[in-house]
Amino acid sequence: MKVAKFFGLAITLLVIVGFAINWSISSDVPDMNDVKTDHYADGKFKNTQSIQSKPLREELTLWKELLTEKKVGTKPDIEIPVYNITQEDLNALSDDTIHMVKLGHSSILLKVYGDYWLLDPVFSERASPFQFMGPKRFHHPPIKLDDLPNIELVLISHNHYDHLDKASIKSLAQKTEHFYVPLGVDGDLLKWGVDSKKVKAFDWWQEQEVTNGMVAFTPTQHFSGRGLSDRNKTLWGSWVIKTQEHSLYFSGDSGYFAGFKEIGDKYGPFDLTMVETGAYDDRWADIHMRPEESVQAHIDLQGDVMMPIHNCTFDLAFHEWRDPMNRVVAEGKRRSIKVTAPEFGQIFSISDNTFDSQWWRNEANADN
Repeated sequence: MKVAKFFGLAITLLVIVGFAINWSISSDVPDMNDVKTDHYADGKFKNTQSIQSKPLREELTLWKELLTEKKVGTKPDIEIPVYNITQEDLNALSDDTIHMVKLGHSSILLKVYGDYWLLDPVFSERASPFQFMGPKRFHHPPIKLDDLPNIELVLISHNHYDHLDKASIKSLAQKTEHFYVPLGVDGDLLKWGVDSKKVKAFDWWQEQEVTNGMVAFTPTQHFSGRGLSDRNKTLWGSWVIKTQEHSLYFSGDSGYFAGFKEIGDKYGPFDLTMVETGAYDDRWADIHMRPEESVQAHIDLQGDVMMPIHNCTFDLAFHEWRDPMNRVVAEGKRRSIKVTAPEFGQIFSISDNTFDSQWWRNEANADN
């Protein structure tokens, strides 16, 4: 009887702790009663085409495998090259074009005609709600958060931990003029101390004029959630950036879908597409593209040069860490697509954006 009581108490405590952890990490979703859109119903957002949700037990099993299963080749066997940059390096760049830097994963720093922008900034050591566990960085960021210049605009694609980083947002709160986020994500930013006057939430196809151009929030095929109880309560998407001279596309995360062609028809052609190429698996192919599909998305978008993102920084799947880059380069060559692969921290401009070096390869795997 005592043993039964002990186990009963232990289970009760575990449930209480689980609820407490889930409450602490789940998104702080604002009042969404005024949301009027065809992709929001019953308190949740949905994709333009239906995708089948996996049962909770299956999702938990997948997470257990990701965290505990022995993997082969998912972490680098070489030191990933990183160019360390300073604020002085950035300020020395001209103000008459768009310069950009891959910071890691999907994090991009832009200098847009003199103004600094950040796309999905993640500077933390881990893409996780906890800094003692979860996917750990393969390389350090090319520049520290404290060394960044003042930021005009931060664009967020969705609220997953590898795209919306609480510590980075809190650090950027005082030095950033504007935060543009999907519907519902504004709740977390306000909770983390960002001034409400700086935050604007966007629905799909919503446009906003900015200095030297405009941005538009466009659909993707994905999902949202930071805990177990907030799935799809906030929106997800991609960003179109257009200036008088140039057009860029930033995919966020997505499975392959017809929306890429719709975006290309409406806003293309694009000088550069930054397209998700990594963290894919046949078991979740509807929400993360395979590299060959990423190339097709670039074609649908009417892109000129494609820069693969969402790879070589965190271990988020079961494929080998260099597999996304090898496959996307091979597919780009097969389909006569210009694929650029700058190293992390390597500064380049929109008019000088083709890098042929395959830095992720070495002599031991050159034939792989």
